[in-house]
Amino acid sequence: MNRIIVLNITFTFGEVQETIHPVVLMDDKNMVLVDCGYTGFFPTIKQAMEENNLNCADLTHVLITHQDHDHMGGLWELKQEYPHVQVVAGKKESPYISGKLKSLRLEQAEAMQSQLPEEQKQFGLEFCNILKSVRPVPVDLEVCDGDMFDWCGGCTIVATPGHTPGHISVFVNENEILITGDAAALDHGELVVANPQYALDVKEAEASLQKIKTYGAKEIICYHGGVLIP
Repeated sequence: MNRIIVLNITFTFGEVQETIHPVVLMDDKNMVLVDCGYTGFFPTIKQAMEENNLNCADLTHVLITHQDHDHMGGLWELKQEYPHVQVVAGKKESPYISGKLKSLRLEQAEAMQSQLPEEQKQFGLEFCNILKSVRPVPVDLEVCDGDMFDWCGGCTIVATPGHTPGHISVFVNENEILITGDAAALDHGELVVANPQYALDVKEAEASLQKIKTYGAKEIICYHGGVLIP
């Protein structure tokens, strides 16, 4: 039986309440978690799965849409507890997730530090330290645009670069559902570029958003914002 479960994880960061939406793809052979939250969040992910009658021990794969800390921060903890789980990521993102190359988000944050107003410099330093605390994890399976898997009746990898160079999304073929990671965010019912001021290539990010809008999906799941039925 094929199931797609959207996890709704709400938490407070500073004074701001935020919700993230990792997704679980489940069939008779596989259980795939798409993105796994911030550093230290894996117990929260486990709890959210248990609330949906899912057992993390049954995970076969975790797919990371891109290198950002809110998507892969919990990966190291997950692999420590469940080393059998295969890590899947885009070929261009893989070196950053595995630690072979320095995080591009950290490079961006460090470069911006000197430009911040004095009252924001401390926050900037703290953010850099958060990024530095993300522990790399080897990628078991590198994927590219158009690669197909039998998960949940069939899934296709969709290249959606811009937010980061190798960002990927996942299209669940049978249900015509597109899981976007940060290639799109849902804001007051509208699909938008996620934090365009931080997109590593904003023109690519805008092109990927247009790709998502015209893909023909019957349902779009955004990590930030949740589910849109066009």
